[in-house]
Amino acid sequence: MDFDSFVLAAATTDLADEPAARDHADALEFRMDGAEDPLSDLDAYDGELPLIATNRPEWEGGAVPDGPERREALRTAADHPAVAAVDLELETVEAGQAGAVRAAAREHDTAVVVSTHDFETTPGREALEDLLARAGEHGDVAKLAVTADSPDDVLALLGATRAATVDGRRVATMAMGEAGRHSRAVAPLYGSKIGYAPVDAADATAPGQYDLATLRGLIEALSGSPA
Repeated sequence: MDFDSFVLAAATTDLADEPAARDHADALEFRMDGAEDPLSDLDAYDGELPLIATNRPEWEGGAVPDGPERREALRTAADHPAVAAVDLELETVEAGQAGAVRAAAREHDTAVVVSTHDFETTPGREALEDLLARAGEHGDVAKLAVTADSPDDVLALLGATRAATVDGRRVATMAMGEAGRHSRAVAPLYGSKIGYAPVDAADATAPGQYDLATLRGLIEALSGSPA
């Protein structure tokens, strides 16, 4: 998966959701941190959609403690033929703790998404561009999720998204919260390469997510063609 074109990922902790996601999703984001036995689930997976494997630590909004075991599970996931990309936190990468995962990804032609989340606010435009640049230095896609309190926050994020895209970087951006909800549908128009949505809105993994079918419909309506 090269992310040259937009990818809509159905975010789930249960790979049994794959058949229900096929009509609208291009991939599944498998939230390993929310699964009881994620590696066994991967071994049993026989779905059609490629996977983005995410094993998010508690300090970045996930459900598992940080430590070598979390990263080792992600390294193992990178070896799986159905896993097209793995997601690593920018802080983990910059702390020098992601070498084994990145090496496994490179060995198996698995893409690396380097992500950072701000669950409280939206930094200024210069800070947003810096975060995307830093993440892009280490990954194939730089993912940035912020929390918007106003339309101005969304405008700052979209501007940073566009600037990074013009510079030739692949980015995935979104603003969490009600004020930023529409960014999930609009950001692809400014260059964002990945969108995330649960099959069922009740299973949302971040504030302000649309359900999968709704987000697909909005993106297609805004772009004027199938996303």
